[in-house]
Amino acid sequence: MSRWNGPLEKIDDYRLKIPKSYKSQMKVDGIIYIDSRLLEKVKEDQAPEQVANVATLPGIIRASMAMPDIHWGYGFPIGGVAGFDIKTGIISPGGVGYDINCGVRLLRTNLFRKDITTEILEKLVRSLFHNIPSGVGSTGKIRISEQEVKSVLIKGARWAYEQGYGTKDDLEYTEEHGQMPGADPSKITRRALERGVPQLGTLGAGNHFLEIQEVEEIYDQTAANIFRLEKGQITVMVHTGSRGLGYQVCDDNVKDLGRAVQKYNIPLPDRQLACAPLESSEGKAYFAAMVCAANYAWANRQCITHWVREAFGQVYNKTPDELGMELIYDVAHNIAKFEEHTVNGNKMTVCVHRKGATRAFPPGHSALPEKYKSIGQPVIIPGDMGTNSYLLLGTQKAFEETFGSTCHGAGRVWSRTRALDETRNRDVAGELKSKGILVMAASREVLREEVPDAYKDVDVVVDVCHKAGISKKVAKMRPLGVVKG
Repeated sequence: MSRWNGPLEKIDDYRLKIPKSYKSQMKVDGIIYIDSRLLEKVKEDQAPEQVANVATLPGIIRASMAMPDIHWGYGFPIGGVAGFDIKTGIISPGGVGYDINCGVRLLRTNLFRKDITTEILEKLVRSLFHNIPSGVGSTGKIRISEQEVKSVLIKGARWAYEQGYGTKDDLEYTEEHGQMPGADPSKITRRALERGVPQLGTLGAGNHFLEIQEVEEIYDQTAANIFRLEKGQITVMVHTGSRGLGYQVCDDNVKDLGRAVQKYNIPLPDRQLACAPLESSEGKAYFAAMVCAANYAWANRQCITHWVREAFGQVYNKTPDELGMELIYDVAHNIAKFEEHTVNGNKMTVCVHRKGATRAFPPGHSALPEKYKSIGQPVIIPGDMGTNSYLLLGTQKAFEETFGSTCHGAGRVWSRTRALDETRNRDVAGELKSKGILVMAASREVLREEVPDAYKDVDVVVDVCHKAGISKKVAKMRPLGVVKG
């Protein structure tokens, strides 16, 4: 892909602007959260052009934004954030992504590094690998009908809890309580339902993972105390989404909204930005279908969490309560939501698209669990196999600048094809083992595709968000054992 050579004007040390004068159709500026360490990486593909393209969409408010993990995506860049007026604005599948509600959750434990010998780590990784189906097209242990899937699409994580997967507290510490309102299974195609039946409770492939981690650094002791986290403590991260069902929902609606663009005479600089007015029948149908997929993803992570607890229980011969395996939080990375924000001094409802971005609400926000209202929303940023992951907090500055959004990970710099080419003669699992990281994967190829070299430096990406004030570092975790799809 060709290098981007458009204008980038410096706002401050952590923000660059693509002025709306760059394209006559741009209604707002583009703003990229970035610093000098990441600038050259951002220019390597056409993701900034996608930021400018999003700025042309009807009803866009404030700016077309991108987080420091920005890279090329379908329509919107990955790392893109945009808010739309509910009367004049649009909704776009390209602004949510194919893996609807790909997200991540973090569990604490009462275990410390000293409690995990090499032998125990091997047992844990093997138990996770065998307990939780992973890989391309993987099918789960849950047997449900198409009719029951419809219940999952409405109830989300609550469905899983009602079936005995996890605890009521898990719902309290999940974004939207794991059950976003507005789902309508009648807006889901038969093909999407068929893909959802066998895949509930599966990890999938690509960048999805289960990870056993050690807390390596504490940056905010007050918040760490509330999360009951200490240096040397063991955490577990679950990263997956809505699987084939979510992909199908996106694919179906890209086609439907592509036709809607013609119907409503919406000029687009890129047909991948297929969209429809929020108040149109097509826009409402996509939102209802997207919510279904988002709820499926929360149910999926809830079931997996239950089996993670079982795997640890089998190895240690203890209950999840005895192991202290409590959910800290679960966040969505690919979603569109109706939220109340203050724009130009006026409170208004905004449809916020976050594609490869994490909600980062401030202290005191009504959407937060009572336990976290004094500190802000937990923000969970995963690394990738050989790299660190982070726990951060949402901030008031994020709420004022980015509709309460921050980054979602490191961001790719190599395509999967390039990663396979670059690692043709490398033993990625062996390299990670030499660093003390044990990895099991459904295929050798997925390790090569997801090699840490394929991503930006997550430490730098998180540092930019922290210094820009759109999220605040609490803890850093390093990987010990990883299960890849």
